[in-house]
Amino acid sequence: MPMEKKVDQISQLQTPKSDSEIRQVWRHLRRNRMAMLGLVILALFLVCSIFAPFITPHDPIKLDLINALQDPSSENLMGTDWQGRDVFTRILYGGRISLAIGFITVAIGLAVGIPVGTLSGYYGGKLDLFVQRIIDILIAFPGILLAIVVVTILGVGVEQVMIAVGISTIPIYTRLVRGSVLSVKEEGYVAAAKSLGIGDARIIIRHILPNCLGPIIVMSTFRIATSILWAAGLGFLGLGAQPPDPEWGAMLSNGREYMRSAPYLTTFPGLAIFLMVLGFNLLGDGLRDALDPRSRKYG
Repeated sequence: MPMEKKVDQISQLQTPKSDSEIRQVWRHLRRNRMAMLGLVILALFLVCSIFAPFITPHDPIKLDLINALQDPSSENLMGTDWQGRDVFTRILYGGRISLAIGFITVAIGLAVGIPVGTLSGYYGGKLDLFVQRIIDILIAFPGILLAIVVVTILGVGVEQVMIAVGISTIPIYTRLVRGSVLSVKEEGYVAAAKSLGIGDARIIIRHILPNCLGPIIVMSTFRIATSILWAAGLGFLGLGAQPPDPEWGAMLSNGREYMRSAPYLTTFPGLAIFLMVLGFNLLGDGLRDALDPRSRKYG
């Protein structure tokens, strides 16, 4: 059907799906030095976390009480903790936990928020009213407080933290997707697709959701950073990863007793959290500008 193909072409112009459009986004992102700095920070964390066994010879959980509380040296770059474990090694392995929490919690939010927000925004009416009232109730609770409540119900542990923080992100994605869908569904190509008798499912999948990807990608980048920060906070409170798992928030909490005699026990985990969150935020800012056609036009 020639007319249907024309509608598809017009729809595709609205979102960076073609190779040339993706190259434009990358070119704009590459010119943003702060975004590139964030990308480099995240790449270093990712590589170091994945290849931790090849970078450090130490075991992250094996006790060595004889060498407890050793200052940073050539043998232990960031010193050892009160149980003789190498802090540098634990930070590398802890990066795996933090990255996993960040990506999985965002995946949970996306898996629920995208379909619910899409249906709410597209069909409107009583369905939209019902969904938004539930979202209003969830948003009334601060995200970290909602996560603490869920962890309290489910129990402590990394998996429970992922579920808890993931649930707290669902209202954010639902609102974001709903707003994007409300905007996109008013475009002319959507009306043309409806006039051709194209089904709602196909319109949503081929014409609406692809044009909502920009805000979703940007929000996901920021939410990964927030999820990592919240997970570290839960770990600090003893509600996250349990000993002997090398989780950064728990490392901060356990190092408080030695802040005067061994300040590196809190300095290095805190610095790791700061850098990873900073990396995602810088990259998110860059993606927000790069995915904005107006910014690319005048950039």
